[in-house]
Amino acid sequence: MGRIKTQMVKRLAFQLFNKHQNVLKQTFEENKKITESFMSNPSKKIRNTVAGYVTRLMKTRETV
Repeated sequence: MGRIKTQMVKRLAFQLFNKHQNVLKQTFEENKKITESFMSNPSKKIRNTVAGYVTRLMKTRETV
């Protein structure tokens, strides 16, 4: 079983995903840099969690 994401992380990830879908990539490292530039002062843990969730969303979007 995976880790459960909080509602705040999911909300931030979906906002980034909807607004910047064409900029986001399928790799965590690239999404980490992109997430940091679009979010205002994220903590390291929140940035990484959101970037990981966005990466997962991008990968599932490609398979569908």
